[in-house]
Amino acid sequence: MRIGTKSYISPATIVEQVRNTAPFLNVVRIDDGHRLIACREYLDILARGEALAGASLDDDAMIEDYFALCLAAHHATVATFVPTDVDTKIRGLLWRDIRSKASLESMFRFARHVMTWSIEGISTRATALAGVGPVSGHNGEQLSVLAAALGSFLHVGDSALAEEAASAIDDELRREATEFQHALQTRGCELDALCLAASLTHNAGDLDQGITFWPSSATHRDAKLRFGRLAHENTTPYNGAYHTAARIYKAVMSCEGHRHYPLRGVRALRQSPDLLLPLGPFLDDWGARIARHPALTSEDRADTLAALLAGCRKLEGQRGYYRAIHGMSEALGGSMDALAKQLPKTARDDWKNAETRKLISVPRVSFESMMRKMLLAALR
Repeated sequence: MRIGTKSYISPATIVEQVRNTAPFLNVVRIDDGHRLIACREYLDILARGEALAGASLDDDAMIEDYFALCLAAHHATVATFVPTDVDTKIRGLLWRDIRSKASLESMFRFARHVMTWSIEGISTRATALAGVGPVSGHNGEQLSVLAAALGSFLHVGDSALAEEAASAIDDELRREATEFQHALQTRGCELDALCLAASLTHNAGDLDQGITFWPSSATHRDAKLRFGRLAHENTTPYNGAYHTAARIYKAVMSCEGHRHYPLRGVRALRQSPDLLLPLGPFLDDWGARIARHPALTSEDRADTLAALLAGCRKLEGQRGYYRAIHGMSEALGGSMDALAKQLPKTARDDWKNAETRKLISVPRVSFESMMRKMLLAALR
């Protein structure tokens, strides 16, 4: 599919990618001619997405609909094992293809609406403690799109909409900072604070990625200084919450910030929202769920164990996969060795490795106590 001079992934392929990584969403095709950007729910957009295949994307209205499809697909899959790869489109490229201010505003209004979509059933990576709503990696994707809107409005000289976009970014950053600071200040929420440190650091990074699409101009300079590099040298805004989060993330959580490639090949893990992966390294409960989930066969569990062991070997410093195996082992008890016998030779060797077994055997209470101490050390 082409928009202007650029080649983009086809709508049918985008929808098929959603079906592939999140079959539990049961996306069924609907052809009723309804504008995608006028739909209010992401599942309604996905159901109508394939109908774009025969449409010309040479006008702004069709680009708006393609934008809506990309946002819906990304919302549905960003916390699954295989997210759709539309980041650059929603953060910048599609905004550059729009010719009218009215369409830029339409996309911005839609992006604001996307922020009201629920993540229930599509993510287990959210934290909600302070009463300001869940904070998750979804919010970083939303921030990057708002950055695209702000950059576009500054470029075309629409000061009113630029200020509205800037206020939307500011509101979201303050909301996330409030959640993080609440966790830091609340006894017993240390593990939540660690998860939030990871979420805020990644979200600030997503915002930076959106800003990279802006031109280098005096018009954009103040906004870059205001919102850019919050997890780096821009330490003043939001009482330094993003700088503190990044410091904690670097000291404690950075080894967990990978894309879980070892687990992508285990297709059985995609069949139920129950099996969505939480934020690492706190994967004990997830491992226990893998051990007991009725949708998984013994072969599926062996495939998952083999993938986790491969991740333990390949991903230096990460702790989450060891915790997942610990959770499986606790849930299966004596059946774990029988499961290990189903592993291929390399995975069996990994299972027998003395250092691996040592790390797997650490009690949950000891592991979580260590993580709390690491948080305190990072804060000091």
